[in-house]
Amino acid sequence: MSPPRAFAIRTYGCQMNVHDSQKVANLLFHAGYREAASEEEADLLVVNTCSIREKAEHHLYSDLGALREWKTAAPGRVVGVGGCVAQQVGDGLLARFPQLDFVFGTHNVRHVAALAEAALRGERAARTEESAGPERFALPEAHPVWAGGRAARAYVTVMEGCDMFCSFCIVPLTRGREVSRTAEAIVAEVRALADRGVREVTLLGQTVNAYGRHDVRRGREAAAGTTTFAALLRAVDAIPGIDRIRYTSPHPRFVDDELVRAHGELEHLCPHVHLPVQSGSDRILEAMHRRYTRAEYERVARALRAARPDVALTTDLIVGFPGETDGDFEATLGLVRDIGFVDHYSFKYSPRPGTRAAEAPARDEVPAGLAQERLERLQVLQRGLPLAYHRGRVGTRTRVRVDGPSRKGGRQLCGRDPYHRVVNFEPPRGGIAPHPGDLVEVDLVEALPHSLIGELAVAPGSLAGRDGPAASSARTTATASDGDARLRVVSSL
Repeated sequence: MSPPRAFAIRTYGCQMNVHDSQKVANLLFHAGYREAASEEEADLLVVNTCSIREKAEHHLYSDLGALREWKTAAPGRVVGVGGCVAQQVGDGLLARFPQLDFVFGTHNVRHVAALAEAALRGERAARTEESAGPERFALPEAHPVWAGGRAARAYVTVMEGCDMFCSFCIVPLTRGREVSRTAEAIVAEVRALADRGVREVTLLGQTVNAYGRHDVRRGREAAAGTTTFAALLRAVDAIPGIDRIRYTSPHPRFVDDELVRAHGELEHLCPHVHLPVQSGSDRILEAMHRRYTRAEYERVARALRAARPDVALTTDLIVGFPGETDGDFEATLGLVRDIGFVDHYSFKYSPRPGTRAAEAPARDEVPAGLAQERLERLQVLQRGLPLAYHRGRVGTRTRVRVDGPSRKGGRQLCGRDPYHRVVNFEPPRGGIAPHPGDLVEVDLVEALPHSLIGELAVAPGSLAGRDGPAASSARTTATASDGDARLRVVSSL
């Protein structure tokens, strides 16, 4: 009897894409596949794509060219492409790349196994039809192989799609309109994860805090089975075994009073909010169709800090947007200084087909050299902010969820604290070293630009009580190895 066929997955893009790749892996386990130790041992290779920037899309085309040799190296190999580029280009990818066997869009993850089996019969197909209903969330429970070796952290999709139509963003075209899962299904999934030893969940959505908003506005949330996003957070916070809750990515427009209060009241909601702003110029924000002003964004930031004074704010920024002047850029620099972001992700504007900004007149285009200069100035300013923040935390104690070995090598381990900062520390010499998934207390002793160095303060174990500077008591928890590392994440935004 021949062994089961093996799969490998390459993932580009955001946390939603990473989670989609996890869903694909689980589906393939249910279909009888096994996970390959490497791409060279795989019979099926799935490339999960991102199209939010032009660079990520070009990565795919380069990969597919190189994969011609991979496919012909062994008979029966199959190549599939999913994600946002697949949704956008569809069967055009099949026409352009004869070595490609199947394409599946963002609404069609559940069809991957069937498409792969059809490819073995010589059938090439693309599934990119849109689904506005809950069937896109109808996926099987975690396969025993998948559930048996996963990390103590997990992603949970609460909604997909976006109705905001920012002028630079292709997400509404590749992910579709907003669709929210029922609160009952989300809570049931988190309970099942907690029963498996998962202790930290990240709630995912393109505009995650828009969850359920259309149902609430129309007074039909009871019939739809949804609720407000803050109420959903409260339901997850009450699930036994879950000791950290994160969410990404919210939209500033939907940070309401109820969500702000949740940050001040919920025991397990982490004191970190990644709140994309994109620009500090009202003129550019209007051109981006962001639907808030700088002053409104600043009010949201102040409200979050009033509710949770130690909250760490991070953001996304775009430079070189069509029509951006020196004054507009200076306004962005000023906002970064005024808010004091702990960190940010910054990019040069990249025109995406089908978006309104891509149709801007040539006279509004910011020269590439000027855009690069602005990006470098912004990054120089920002580089000092994490270091200053880290220095302010030296001498304090924090809780770290262990991820595994540090990138620095040696004996160091690393993980993230409640504020989503990377902390590296030495395990104890002799005795029991922390495992991936363990929650440990660490005394912070050194600040670096991108991380903190600490010393293990107490024996490994999970700690009760709210995460933060004063957290201290202890209890026991289950741990799990970080099997998610086997999904190859090539790049992320």
